[in-house]
Amino acid sequence: MPRKARSRTRAAKNPTGQRKTAPHRRAPGASSLARGPDLIELARRLSEASGISGDEAAVRRVVLESLQGRAEQVSVDALGNVLVRCRSSGRRAVRVMVAAHLDEVGLMVVGISREGMLRFEKVGGVDERYLLGKPVWVGKDHLPGVIGLKPIHLWDPSEVRKTVPVDSLLIDIGAASKEAASQWTQPGDRVAFATRFEAHGRLVRGKALDDRLGVASLISLVLDPPPNIELLAAFTTQEEVGLRGARVAAYALEPQAALVLDTTPAQDLPMGDRSENTSYNTKLGAGPAAYLADGGTISNRRLVNLLAETARAEGLPLQLRQPGGGATDAAAIHLTRKGIPSVSLSVPARYLHTPQSLAHLDDWLNTLRLSRAALARLTADMLR
Repeated sequence: MPRKARSRTRAAKNPTGQRKTAPHRRAPGASSLARGPDLIELARRLSEASGISGDEAAVRRVVLESLQGRAEQVSVDALGNVLVRCRSSGRRAVRVMVAAHLDEVGLMVVGISREGMLRFEKVGGVDERYLLGKPVWVGKDHLPGVIGLKPIHLWDPSEVRKTVPVDSLLIDIGAASKEAASQWTQPGDRVAFATRFEAHGRLVRGKALDDRLGVASLISLVLDPPPNIELLAAFTTQEEVGLRGARVAAYALEPQAALVLDTTPAQDLPMGDRSENTSYNTKLGAGPAAYLADGGTISNRRLVNLLAETARAEGLPLQLRQPGGGATDAAAIHLTRKGIPSVSLSVPARYLHTPQSLAHLDDWLNTLRLSRAALARLTADMLR
């Protein structure tokens, strides 16, 4: 939920001349979905929070509120990672780090024009072709704005096929001057896509499903951890700009193995030649995807086998994401200290790193079920 304006601006008028409103709606049909509305509501709160890399405070607050009084040894480190230790009562319990990143791709205000328009830069892997005319939330107070683009009626024919570069775009918040805009925002403020989370049928859609679905799953694991392991949960920061939080968290937690919960691009798009770009060979509705390798990690084969054998034993679907580009927090974790056996398990989703992604509810729930079941089977002998 957007907060009230900062105290220094509380008396100022909204540059649009109207009060800011951001009413939340319960996701349609949430009460009839598997696992009840609680997990859906958690995903909504996480998705609609703004957490651009380096400014994950709003998302971290949702995590801490969800764990308050229900988890022991919760701490926040210097980079903003939320670290949780769930002790095991068993002997020789394996210390397993399970990670999900808090941050999302987005924008950052870098200047204000004389006319009150906001100049911005991209944070993380954002394709500028998705930016034109999009509504956004500026800063911690979710100040509404729109990425300005002149209407097509005014375009020159030569402009139609050109990609508009970021330095030619501005965010319009309705301010008439630099002074008016400065009362509401300043350079350094993050800008998130103004997208509401929705659940409809067996699909969920919203911004930042990468990786708020993983964050929701990890919260669920912390609240009901497998008793045979020492669960070291890491809600990491700055994944989208270089896996920075995960490196620090893994060094501090010093686990014996790691499981990363993330999302991965689904290739089952309704357009284009599906024989191309076969490194992303996952599709919606076919289950979670275990990574064999990506641009930063060759997954530990014993952990991949554990996921596959657990899926067969539990009757759960599993896809194998073939080697390809991209990387998850596992790329930083597995190189920490003396090396940490690591694997990623992801929810396939379409249109990642755009204003709105799409995922299948069953894939998400089965990712949670498989991760919990696999962790419950993990022993020290499997890592030798």
